Amino acid sequence: MSAQTHIPRMTAPKITARKGGEPIVCLTAYDAPTAAILDEHCDLILVGDSVGMVVHGLTTTVGVTLDMMIMHGQAVMRGSNTALVVVDLPFGSYEDSVETAFKSASRVMMETGCQAVKIESGSYAAETISYLVERGIPVMSHVGLRPQSMNVLGGFRARGRKQEVADEIVENAIAAAEAGSFAVVVEGTSVEIAEKATKAVDIPTIGIGASAGCDGQILVTPDMLGQFDRVPKFVKKFADMKGLIEGAAKDYAAQVKDRSFPGEANTYKFTKK
Repeated sequence: MSAQTHIPRMTAPKITARKGGEPIVCLTAYDAPTAAILDEHCDLILVGDSVGMVVHGLTTTVGVTLDMMIMHGQAVMRGSNTALVVVDLPFGSYEDSVETAFKSASRVMMETGCQAVKIESGSYAAETISYLVERGIPVMSHVGLRPQSMNVLGGFRARGRKQEVADEIVENAIAAAEAGSFAVVVEGTSVEIAEKATKAVDIPTIGIGASAGCDGQILVTPDMLGQFDRVPKFVKKFADMKGLIEGAAKDYAAQVKDRSFPGEANTYKFTKK
């Protein structure tokens, strides 16, 4: 019997090396079964703090805790084998000091086994990114629309319609790259800003509501699977999972009520030996 071929996981340096090359495929996952399905098709799986909204029913990502991220990160690591797994650092777990950021990030990596963390990159972020990278923690940054800052930004709205904001987004991307990020997510910006940021940095840009000209793309998986009626403008629904689940539940309910389920094929019979 031949030995099974082992395919090593994607690494942060390999993602960085894809700058300007084959587009990087990224999706989110929050559980082992989904991660197992996505693993073959994705270069990078993000355990996003979007889990608070799409799994736990929160109205924003602000209420997500470090313990929640670790639990879901552990599940995704169990389900995946080859994709680079990145776990979000949630709101309040890294902003106040570099020491706090390292404590949170090191705990995430130690307890999940993931390969990198992601932070939302405001003007404060460069020092934090550099501190983490110098201590062995790969960091993916996030600029543009930053969901953790929605209370300051005024909601989940596209960013960069004013020139000073557009300049700030590009400057934050440059600062994140210079600080040592291996990639940067660019969310909710115009095509022009996303492409300007992509040209301005020597690390891959991962677009979400940005531009096909970014070095890769990411979507929240339940959004692109059609599990929700309302999704952001930039989401394309690649499936109708909500309809599929509703149809299956309807058929199940009908068969329970008319006693056609469970049938003979779904039950056990007592036999004497």
